[in-house]
Amino acid sequence: MTGTLLLSRADVRALLPIRDCIEAVEAAFRAQADAAIPSAVLGLHAPAGGFHIKAAGLRLSRLYVAVKINANFPGNPSKGLPTIQGLVALYDGDDGRPLAVMDSIEVTALRTAAATAVAARVLARRDAGTVALCGCGVQGAYQVKALAVVRPLSAVRVHDRDHDRARRCAAELAAEIGVPVSAAEDWPEAARSADIVVTCTTSKVPIVGTDDIRPGAFLAAVGADNPEKSEVEPALMARSRVYVDSLAQASTIGDLHHAIAQGVLRPQDVQGELWEVVAGRKAGRGSDDEITVFDSTGVAVQDVAAAALVYERAEAAGRGLRFDLGA
Repeated sequence: MTGTLLLSRADVRALLPIRDCIEAVEAAFRAQADAAIPSAVLGLHAPAGGFHIKAAGLRLSRLYVAVKINANFPGNPSKGLPTIQGLVALYDGDDGRPLAVMDSIEVTALRTAAATAVAARVLARRDAGTVALCGCGVQGAYQVKALAVVRPLSAVRVHDRDHDRARRCAAELAAEIGVPVSAAEDWPEAARSADIVVTCTTSKVPIVGTDDIRPGAFLAAVGADNPEKSEVEPALMARSRVYVDSLAQASTIGDLHHAIAQGVLRPQDVQGELWEVVAGRKAGRGSDDEITVFDSTGVAVQDVAAAALVYERAEAAGRGLRFDLGA
């Protein structure tokens, strides 16, 4: 069919179950072992916020190229607007046709959680069953849902500066994943009690230190996606086996970059990028008592994998609004 599909957030949510997104993202990481995947990142500042642009290509049933533009305006909630808004434009990489334009927020939340789940498969202990989450926004909830797909969870504790928000998140997650979920007021204590620790905050100071993680735990540091943000103490990074989604990116905007700046880690100390572990190029967890850290900064190949799956399913289901850009 001709024309470009316009797909809403509801469309993306309906067409991309978290389990399927995990498999798509894992396949995309594995594809990196077989072919060079082009990617690019661009940031633009505006007076009240900024725009973050990520693009990549991935050959699946065809060569797909996705360009994601996210606008981040911290003052928006006071105006009744979301902090982050954005779009993904999906193209046919062989002839340049614009195939679809879709909401990026759902795509971003799903693919980010999927990457954590893929990392947990190879970096968390096989019997890891308890989770501590800091940050009860949309992304945090998706992180727990994704982990429930890949690990036999027995209990989850969630923490947020807004304790009412944490309680609501706990109730909603418990109903959805069928596992006991409670709101924790004491974040360090919750982190120390967990096999898997996830941070999804906008913090600019570390919220997880060397005394907050027990031996054998897996830590997914998700929130630090610009140079000012920081969730993990550099000293904890230094004593852990550290993996990243992109070494170049994590070295400049992730928690890794703070450890490098303090001189406790070098880029060459990182154990590997996630795609290398998934593809068997690098080793994952070596023992049950070591601490593993996944520094997740978000890479564009994840967006392509998720957007392509949404597009193919929308085409098959006849979903979305079709329009002709040349009309």
